[in-house]
Amino acid sequence: MLALSRKAKESIMIGNNIEIKILEIKGDQVKIGIEAPRSIPVHRKEIYIQIQESNREAADTKVSDKDLKNLFK
Repeated sequence: MLALSRKAKESIMIGNNIEIKILEIKGDQVKIGIEAPRSIPVHRKEIYIQIQESNREAADTKVSDKDLKNLFK
């Protein structure tokens, strides 16, 4: 892990097209802004984990041939 110190209004660049900007620091909270291409999803970690779990559940779902035939009638 790379750990960097930044002050308010300073930024970190990831590659050529992702900018992480420190917008505000209040006590123990830091407000950040993320500029990234729309093709790159940006999620809070807890949302990312929920998406991954939902995808795993969907991939594990068993569908019978009969169910598939009924879908395409």
